[in-house]
Amino acid sequence: MKRVLVTGADGSIGRAAVIGLQQAGYDVTGLSLRYDHTSTADRPLVGDARSATDVAAALDGVDAVLHLAAIPHPSLGTPEEVFENNVAATFNVLAQAGQLEVRRAVIASSINAFGVPMNVNDVTPAYYPLDEDVEADIADAYSLSKSVDEQSARMAWRRWGTDVIALRFPLVKSREELLKFAAMAERDPSMMAREGWAYLDLRDGVRAIVAALESPAAGAHVVGLAADDILVDRPTDELLREYAPAVPLRRPVQGRASLVDTTRAQELLGFRPQYSIHQEDQTVSATTT
Repeated sequence: MKRVLVTGADGSIGRAAVIGLQQAGYDVTGLSLRYDHTSTADRPLVGDARSATDVAAALDGVDAVLHLAAIPHPSLGTPEEVFENNVAATFNVLAQAGQLEVRRAVIASSINAFGVPMNVNDVTPAYYPLDEDVEADIADAYSLSKSVDEQSARMAWRRWGTDVIALRFPLVKSREELLKFAAMAERDPSMMAREGWAYLDLRDGVRAIVAALESPAAGAHVVGLAADDILVDRPTDELLREYAPAVPLRRPVQGRASLVDTTRAQELLGFRPQYSIHQEDQTVSATTT
């Protein structure tokens, strides 16, 4: 690979991904509805990921695709707008890439793809740690769109032979932003209980993207991501007893151990997170894993 198309190139993850890919030696074409920030992409384009014409033009000379363009929260549009935008954009990007014989794509899925974290009903996960096969219970348009995106990835592989990795991102922010979220979560831990207080440092998010693009794995795969610890500065088992006492725990947890099973990320991508909100710019210690 030499050139990667990044859709959603002006988003928070998109901007960091463009820089990270360039640092890894790739040329980058960026595609965004607009640019509110200066893009470092050597080929920044304005266009709509839902437009076949815009995406086909952006794919010129491209070897792989990173698809990040989406409405990132159900509150940012009507249910119809959120679902239709996200699903149409993902399908269009994968379809155009497949027809142009681009053989590698990475798409942004979400921890919300199984539906429970944003569910309006009083539901809890089927078990912890969360993995890619946890039972779904979906009651919002955003979570549904991410679940459908994962199916679109499988279809693209079966139809065009495009190898696709769908990364289930949890809360992904810079360290400074994560500290703000952590303060809120520590005041009310119940607000993140259904997603296991999961997070990922933006720098690790970019590392996971590069690992997924470079992975030799064939087929279509869903890959869960998270830091090796939880966002809240309390023991994980203590939080579970207080906020999720009825949820089965499939393996013991020690310290602030994560409640997202990242085995697939390790085995398929060779990816392990390096950063912890609790240890500034240091890898999480083995005692938390």
